[in-house]
Amino acid sequence: MIKSMSYIERMKEKVEKIRKQERVVILAIESSCDETSVAIVVNGRQVLSNIISTQIDIHRHFGGVVPEVASRNHILNIIPLVEQALSSAKLTFDDIDAIGVTQGAGLVGALLVGLTTAKALSYALDKPLIAVNHIKGHIAANYIAYPELTPPFMCLITSGGHTAIVNVDDYNHFKLVGSTQDDAIGEAYDKVARVVGLDYPGGVKVDRLAQGVEPKIKFIQNDTLVNSYDISYSGLKTAVINYVHKLKQNDEEVDIAQICSSFQHEAVDMLTKKVLRACKEFGQKKLVLAGGVAANSYLRGSLTEKCKDLGIELYFPPMEFCTDNAAMIGSVAYYQLLKEDPADLNISALPSIALE
Repeated sequence: MIKSMSYIERMKEKVEKIRKQERVVILAIESSCDETSVAIVVNGRQVLSNIISTQIDIHRHFGGVVPEVASRNHILNIIPLVEQALSSAKLTFDDIDAIGVTQGAGLVGALLVGLTTAKALSYALDKPLIAVNHIKGHIAANYIAYPELTPPFMCLITSGGHTAIVNVDDYNHFKLVGSTQDDAIGEAYDKVARVVGLDYPGGVKVDRLAQGVEPKIKFIQNDTLVNSYDISYSGLKTAVINYVHKLKQNDEEVDIAQICSSFQHEAVDMLTKKVLRACKEFGQKKLVLAGGVAANSYLRGSLTEKCKDLGIELYFPPMEFCTDNAAMIGSVAYYQLLKEDPADLNISALPSIALE
């Protein structure tokens, strides 16, 4: 009697064959927060389609992302986006070699929508499932934008949920150098925006108001982490909130543009100093910027100027790849497929996930 192969045995066998192909096509799914996205990516670099459905207008009414609302909208969007991504790429399911999906980090309900869809596709199509770390996805967005970019390099990850300095040894090996001990930089931007009366999402509005305004307020007098690669935004955020509350209690004018400029200067300055020091210590001459806050004009401008002075090559993704998107997940999935085993169907969504 011949014993039939299990799902994971079949997938491992398929992966071995896929690794010998010159062209590997990944269908990738991203649903970690408030963007539903499906992409078709070839060999980790070429994007045939990258469809994104954002929920910003929905969550603006609540002043921030509501997890249950996000999950329900992912359910509504996910299958139409799969169909649209295939149609835009002019491909069918038969052309797909593997399914990549964000396993974490993110909102557990939102992650489950994408993960369940990816599992169903993997099982129904008999295609390998590749479970991807969302944070690694942000790093990989630069591989799509810059075909010439290869590891090793230093990476600064800046988003609403993550702030970290990462030494990237190769496509699949990462060393966490430093990270936020509390709020991520994107969270701090949104909270400061809220206290000065700006609508969600606040980060882009803070950046816009700060442009052309010379920062004059110093909110943090002593940085206790000055000699560390770790970062804390809780103190800076609280200092801004207390400053605004004091002005209002004394019926004094709240100069929103000045507050935005001064906050942004401190928030960005502590990051740029640390990551450039890390580049020097680890001997890296390439610096990659990743994540939603990589779209911030002040951060881009500050790093561009400082990297030029230090002879460091700076890479940052175009705006479409700063936001959460499935193309970056497809890129990571490709490089994982080349070196690691596929995922089993019993994997769970992970609200938090280690980078290493």
